[in-house]
Amino acid sequence: MALDIAAAFENKPDELDFIWPGFLAGTVGALVAPGATGKSYLALQAAMAVSCCVAGGDLVQLQPAQTGRVVYLACEDPIPILVQRIHAIGQYLSPIARIAVAENLKIEPIMGQRLNIMDGQQLDHVLKFCAGSRLIVLDTLSRIHRLDENSNSDMAHLIATLEHVAATTGASVLFLHHVSKGSAREGQIDQQQAARGASALIDNVRWCGYVTKMAEDEAKRLSDLGYDREPITGDRRSRFVRFGVSKQNYGITLPDRWFERREGGVLVPAELLETSDRSSKKWRKRDEI
Repeated sequence: MALDIAAAFENKPDELDFIWPGFLAGTVGALVAPGATGKSYLALQAAMAVSCCVAGGDLVQLQPAQTGRVVYLACEDPIPILVQRIHAIGQYLSPIARIAVAENLKIEPIMGQRLNIMDGQQLDHVLKFCAGSRLIVLDTLSRIHRLDENSNSDMAHLIATLEHVAATTGASVLFLHHVSKGSAREGQIDQQQAARGASALIDNVRWCGYVTKMAEDEAKRLSDLGYDREPITGDRRSRFVRFGVSKQNYGITLPDRWFERREGGVLVPAELLETSDRSSKKWRKRDEI
């Protein structure tokens, strides 16, 4: 159906509906990171935030505008791991938030079932299963198709199919994906081109977030110790990851934020401060010894 241009000129449009700031409802987005960085935890906690209709469910502080049913297709992790993650996250939720999440979040373990969303029959099953959802999470992209990830034509076709899922179900679709080895090696995970495979994967989505581990220079510059602002040293650096947005087509961009990985892998917001001049000089002096 063609747009009524005359009406669009005259009538004020409705406010845009965002899943969270910058991620427009009914569109396809991506979350990219190297393996074992915490993207599955971030996606699972984001899914809980969107599914929780009471206070206390937004552990990653995404501030979803609305809540609703969420479907999480777990394609690469076995059931015992998923149960452990849910239990670990649950320790940070209030009893009432747990109830709300349990009612509105559907986690479907499909590891080993060889989902191929490009197959018509399997696509129809996904559409029926996810009907009426506000958010669909696909963890991870490489487990849901049989196409060539290095082919722009194939990946454009794949994203178009995910857009069909979004348009048919009314949900936004968020897929998880890995970054290329080169991007990880060069410390360019926060760049739009960091995702593994053809450029169409990210060019054709409307939102892309990333998760990256704390770099050495960041550890020297930042402190989690507010009382003396000592730099983050030793093994403590491995506890911190940064979440940010590398591509966004609509709305206000979420600022970069730091998370600390707690027991079980749960991501908890971390308040990091710039190191003081005194502690920075102290750090440099230690390096020289």
